[in-house]
Amino acid sequence: MKRNWEALVLKAFGGRNFQLTVLESEPVGDRYQRLLVDGGELLRTCGIHPTMWIRLWFDNDGRPHQRAYTLVDPDAASGRFHLVFALHDGCAARWATTARPGDTIEATVQGSAFTLPDPAPARLYLVGDAASLPAVNSLLDVAGPASARIWIEYAHDGERTLPLRTRPHDDVVWVPRRDEGDHLVEAVTTALTTVQDDALYWVACEAASTRSIVKHLRRGLGVGKEQVEALAYWRAR
Repeated sequence: MKRNWEALVLKAFGGRNFQLTVLESEPVGDRYQRLLVDGGELLRTCGIHPTMWIRLWFDNDGRPHQRAYTLVDPDAASGRFHLVFALHDGCAARWATTARPGDTIEATVQGSAFTLPDPAPARLYLVGDAASLPAVNSLLDVAGPASARIWIEYAHDGERTLPLRTRPHDDVVWVPRRDEGDHLVEAVTTALTTVQDDALYWVACEAASTRSIVKHLRRGLGVGKEQVEALAYWRAR
C-alpha cells in the first residue's frame, strides 16, 4: 500500500513498521471481532508495556488510513497478540470481519509508552470505555496489591459483557453514555473530590471527556502531573 504523509511523519519521529499475519478470527457478541495475529518481530523489537498500542494501516478506497488499537494479551515468547475491533461502518471493521488466516496488514509502532510510577501506586483511578477497556485490563494485570476504582462508559448493554479483569478488591462503576459524554464527566468529577498522594489517575476515553476530567484533576484538585496519565482514544465532536 502506498503510504501517505502521515506515514512519513511517523517514520520521521521514529516509527517502526512491521507486518502482522492473521492466525485466527472470531466474533465477540454481534458488535466486535477478535483477531489473533503473529506480530513477527514487533514484540521482540519493541518490548511490551501496559496499555501498549499500535497503528494499523487500512486500504480506504485506494487511500491509506491508519487507526490505533491496543494489544490484548501480548506474548513475548510467541510474538502473538489479539486485537479487538468494534464493528462500526468503516474500512477497519470491513477488514476485520473479512480477514482470514494468512492475511497480512501493516502496523507502525510510534507514540505508545507507559511505565508504572516508582514506587508503585497504592491506588488506581481508571476512567475508560469499550475502546480503552483492553488497556484497563493490562493495568489491572500489573497493579499488584494496589486496589482500583474504575469507571467504564458504555454505549449499549452489549459492552457491559466485554471482559473486565477486576479483582475482589477493585470497584467498577458502569456509566451509560449520555449527553455526549457529560454524564461520565459528572460521575467521575463528583466522586473524585480530594487528592490521594500515592494514587495513579489514568484517563482514556472520548477526547472532550478526557480533557474535562484531566482539567478537574490537575486544576480543580491539584493532582501532580506525574500522577496523571491521559490519552484521548477517539473524538465525537
